[in-house]
Amino acid sequence: MLLFANIECSDSIQPTRGMYHFRKTLATAAFTTSLRIAVVAAFALLSACSKPSAVEQARTLTREHRDADAVHVLSTRLQEDPNDHAARRLLVRVYASQGDLGRARGEVDELRRRLRTDDPTPLIELGHAYELAHRFEEALSAYDDAAKLAPGSPAGPREGGLRAARWGEVEEARPRLEEAISRGARDSETWHALGLVCVHLHDLTAAERAYRLGLAADPTDASNALGLATLAVMRGDPAAALAAYDAVLVRSPRYAAAELGRAWALATLGRKREARTALDHAAELGAPAVQIQKLRALADGE
Repeated sequence: MLLFANIECSDSIQPTRGMYHFRKTLATAAFTTSLRIAVVAAFALLSACSKPSAVEQARTLTREHRDADAVHVLSTRLQEDPNDHAARRLLVRVYASQGDLGRARGEVDELRRRLRTDDPTPLIELGHAYELAHRFEEALSAYDDAAKLAPGSPAGPREGGLRAARWGEVEEARPRLEEAISRGARDSETWHALGLVCVHLHDLTAAERAYRLGLAADPTDASNALGLATLAVMRGDPAAALAAYDAVLVRSPRYAAAELGRAWALATLGRKREARTALDHAAELGAPAVQIQKLRALADGE
């Protein structure tokens, strides 16, 4: 009976060796079937995970200038799930890029119906649609409306400020970026945009503060370190510029413009040999020959 010591049996039915083998065969078959099902399910899961989403497919299609195909993919996805907000937002932009503001507005309205009444997302997407249609005043107005709709959210003023900064409208950008920060925006991109705007407005103190806070927000982002380097050059401070360009290269080791900046700072500090080494490295990284030639004259001078 030791053979069956681990098999539960009723008092009225005693196991036999034949019964044991029969049960073992059934158990093995059941295990094999379960294993096959698990393997099939695993492959199905892997296939589902590897298949790009509708949004990813549509983005690829738009990069290939196949906007009609992108519209088809997104529309099909929204028929399956009308609450796929990422797909609808991208569809707004695809329609707008085609110049079809009517359909773009229609998708914005549908997005508005499916989100909270105080969600600024539809108005922000409307702003993007106007921007893609090169109607910049209406775009900025939409971003401002988003800011008014959700007074506790930084999304509206942040988007308006970032876009105005990109258009070169620095006087329009600054108050919106500052409002976004007052509402809680603390990301490095917002700080960098504010720093750049302040540089163009000749407020270097405010620009430095913004760049430093942006660097603190994301120490891996080279853009704010580059902003500090630019400020140092503008102020004629080669030592501060060298430290800033070194910080940029820690984050982006193959950034040729930063190596050129290092060469200028080193040459200005009288460290001519190091400046020439920096120029050689800049050339290896693909820096423009004209700029290298100008700085080499500085590095070779007395």
